[in-house]
Amino acid sequence: MRYFFQSVVEKKDKGYMIQIPFNVWEVCKQRDLIQAEVILDNKIIECELLPIEKGNYEIHIGDDDAVSVELGVPHKILLHISGSLIRMDQNSPYSFENPIRRIDGINVIIQPEDGLCGQSCVAMLAGNTIAEVISVMDCREWQATMGMMISALNYYGIDHADVINYTEGRDTVLPKCCIMMEKMGRFCHYLVHFDGKFYDSNLGVLEEYDMSKLLGYLEIKC
Repeated sequence: MRYFFQSVVEKKDKGYMIQIPFNVWEVCKQRDLIQAEVILDNKIIECELLPIEKGNYEIHIGDDDAVSVELGVPHKILLHISGSLIRMDQNSPYSFENPIRRIDGINVIIQPEDGLCGQSCVAMLAGNTIAEVISVMDCREWQATMGMMISALNYYGIDHADVINYTEGRDTVLPKCCIMMEKMGRFCHYLVHFDGKFYDSNLGVLEEYDMSKLLGYLEIKC
């Protein structure tokens, strides 16, 4: 999976580092040292993700790759972490050509208890129940990560972009349909945007949303 965000390159004791604005454990099943690649100033760079604490990582790039990069100013970063999704689509009856449904509308689903917003978003997009989505994702309260949600979308044949855009509260124009992420304490809260409305498993259907709370989004193709 690929992740798009803005960050700065800084010179630290351990080398040239780029702060990652999201929790890597929430979107990637790998831990410890992670091999990856970034596109920085239109150059593909092999890199390492170095853990800081509790799923927070920095990108380490080599001195030779950093020598021509302006330090301390925002750069557009495209990060690719291979093998970051859990495969749950091997025995799926669906595909992108034969999805569980064509998304032409959303019915809001209110989660029965806290910690099921990720499963609720998948259920709204798939037109399924939370219970059925939980059985597919094999996760319960507070366990759904963006990586698991993407894998569930693949299972249901729901096509999506291959890049997660991290906006970090900046002004942005959302696509017609997407899964939105907002930071909520140690966790992310997920909701669905469709055709100008916001479908929140806690609050119901919202006509407006404070974009300063938005951490990022994944476009759903429909």
